Amino acid sequence: MHNFWAVFKRELKVYFSSSIAYAILIIFLVMAGYFFYSSMSLYSMYSFQAVQNPELTGLNLAEVVMTPLFANMTVVMLLMLPALTMRLFSEEKKSGTYELLFTYPIRDIEVLLGKYFAALCVFTVMIGLTGTYQLILLFLGKNELGVVLSAYLGLFLMGASFISLGVLISAMTENQVVAAVVSFGCILILWVLGWSSSIVSKDFGQVLTYLSLIRHSDNLFRGLVDTTDLVYYLTFIFFFLFLTLRALESKRWRG
Repeated sequence: MHNFWAVFKRELKVYFSSSIAYAILIIFLVMAGYFFYSSMSLYSMYSFQAVQNPELTGLNLAEVVMTPLFANMTVVMLLMLPALTMRLFSEEKKSGTYELLFTYPIRDIEVLLGKYFAALCVFTVMIGLTGTYQLILLFLGKNELGVVLSAYLGLFLMGASFISLGVLISAMTENQVVAAVVSFGCILILWVLGWSSSIVSKDFGQVLTYLSLIRHSDNLFRGLVDTTDLVYYLTFIFFFLFLTLRALESKRWRG
């Protein structure tokens, strides 16, 4: 546990002593703020139309603001998180400290988890800062706590999945740009996988739909917590962390 904390604190220090974390945080918050403003403007317009026309009913804040907002934030995450994970192992290899790191009396899993949770911590700060939007809705008396908590759970699990895949790619190359591009490509493939379900056989289409990253967030963003979605994301995270651990161990054995 001591070694884990040492790696964790070291990685956090690297993130916040450079411009990486700040650049990612600023860009993410600017984009998320834009989407929140757009969603609220649309909701205000619909509300005004509903006042003018009483026949327009069923205006729902979760459907008009919350679901689109979180869906749009996942798109920004798709672009930003590969930049967050690209340096975790690639930088160590490039600078020549990778071999030195594993000469210390520290287990591979401690190195892996220290780096993974450091990136996850930065990501948590990212989405945590968007809580100001929820405070605005709460001040307006229009916040739905159940939907908000479910949506943030979905956002967190999806981000944690992105990071687990990005860590694996970073452990497989010493070039940070390559790590970012390959991570983005792999995540994008898993993102759009379900789009092909309608042009293949029914059984294969169900498999593609299940494997699609984005499909499992739909219910969570609407406030519906399904154990199937939770199991998918947790399995995804553990699977790619397991592959990363195997990659690190193979590197140690190869010397």
